[in-house]
Amino acid sequence: MSDWPVGLSTGCFYQHSIFDCLDVISRGGFNLIEVCSFPAHLNYHDRDMVVRAARRVEELGIETYSFHAPFADSIDISSRDPSLRKAALKEIFQAAEAAAAFRVRYFVIHPGPESWDLKEEEERFERLKWAAETLNQVAERCSELEIGCVFENKLPHLLFPHTSDLLWILASMASVEVGVCLDTGHANLTGDMYTVIQKLSGHLRMVHAHDNHGVSDEHLLRNLKR
Repeated sequence: MSDWPVGLSTGCFYQHSIFDCLDVISRGGFNLIEVCSFPAHLNYHDRDMVVRAARRVEELGIETYSFHAPFADSIDISSRDPSLRKAALKEIFQAAEAAAAFRVRYFVIHPGPESWDLKEEEERFERLKWAAETLNQVAERCSELEIGCVFENKLPHLLFPHTSDLLWILASMASVEVGVCLDTGHANLTGDMYTVIQKLSGHLRMVHAHDNHGVSDEHLLRNLKR
C-alpha cells in the first residue's frame, strides 16, 4: 500500500471554483488529484468549463487520477420510479463525459441513494436490484469512454453501506473491470474496515484515506491507526 501514489481531492475546496484551487494544490507539492463534481466547484454540465479546467490541470503538470461522480438527494439510481432513475443516470453520464475530458483513470461513484427513510428498508432488495441495473449502464458507458469505474463504500446511515451490499452489486455486474474505492472514514463508521479489506481486496483500485472518531464523517487528516 505504501507504494501507491498519493494525491489530493479537489473536494477539499468544494465551495470554491476549481480554477481558484489548482495553483494552490500545485504549490503544495501535489501532482495527482481527484476532481470533485460539486456544481459550485466544477459545473460538469458546462463543457467549455470542463475543457478549460482539464487544460489548466495539464499546464500545471498534474495528473487527474480520478473524478468523483455527483451525489445528491435528487440523484437516486435505486428509485422505484423509472423517470427518477433515468434522470439520475443522465446526470451521472454527463459527469462521466466530463471525467473523460480529464482523461482520468477512475470514475468514482456511490452505489446507492444519498437519502432514505425507514419505510424504504422494506423495499431494500428491490432498490438494490435497481441500483445494480443502473450501475451496469454506468460501467458500460465508462468503458466506452475508456475510463475505469469504481464503487465507493458508503456511510452507515445510507442504503447499501455494508460489504455484503457491494459484493452483491459486484456479482450483478456484466463487466469484470468494475473495481472498489475503499473510503476509510466510511468503513470506520460502519465498523466494516477489516471486512472491506479482506473481502474486497481483489477488487480494490484506490483508497479515499481520511480519519474520524467513529461518530461522524469528519475527514480528519491525522494518521489512520485503526
